[in-house]
Amino acid sequence: MAENLTSEIAENAAGPKMARGDEGAVEQHSLRDQIEADRYLASKSAAKRRDRGLRMSRLAPPGAGEMS
Repeated sequence: MAENLTSEIAENAAGPKMARGDEGAVEQHSLRDQIEADRYLASKSAAKRRDRGLRMSRLAPPGAGEMS
């Protein structure tokens, strides 16, 4: 879904903000609103991930584990 939204944002940014024709006028959401929506959905999907962006690891300085 995020990929589709990202491509829609790019498409909307390339097109006009407002279009008028014989049947009426159409205005899109502002680019700022579209970017905020994309960020919200990206953070929402990241929160659903099992690891949630955290990785635990044990660090040891070189030579600390070796005993002669």
